[in-house]
Amino acid sequence: MLFNSFEFLVFLPIVFLLYWFAFKKLRAQNLFVVVASYLFYGWWDWRFLILIAFTTLCSYASGILLERQEGHRHIQRLISIANIVLNLQHLFQWFGFELDWVTLDILLPVGISFYTFQALSYTIDIYRHKMKPTHDIVAFFAFISFFPQLVAGPIERATNLLPQ
Repeated sequence: MLFNSFEFLVFLPIVFLLYWFAFKKLRAQNLFVVVASYLFYGWWDWRFLILIAFTTLCSYASGILLERQEGHRHIQRLISIANIVLNLQHLFQWFGFELDWVTLDILLPVGISFYTFQALSYTIDIYRHKMKPTHDIVAFFAFISFFPQLVAGPIERATNLLPQ
């Protein structure tokens, strides 16, 4: 679904009205944002939903693992590196690319979506002690998949968006 399509012209007011008037509790609103965002993102191809869910789960789990390994900086570093490599490797393999130096040099700057960078920034912020990991998986899924900035940016920091 494109922002300038007829589908989006119908989609946005429905989502807006349901969000503000049908769902009163924050958790229900966040769950609705996840569903609406996945509908928006999956409109092009439902297989993209597997990739965003995988990225989200990896980053959520890495945040929890980083918290559990507090005081073990070497293990935290390995967790962070593993999350970064896993997300990037999965992204490239999904699109049929094998990782090598040529692929990394050419495709890395243009081939990674906003939500991948956003998910990775979350892990890096936790590793650097700029924030504590969230234990609310629904809020985290809403943070990563938030449709108004999902495909066009900007890359939003978890410290700004997760509390909202």
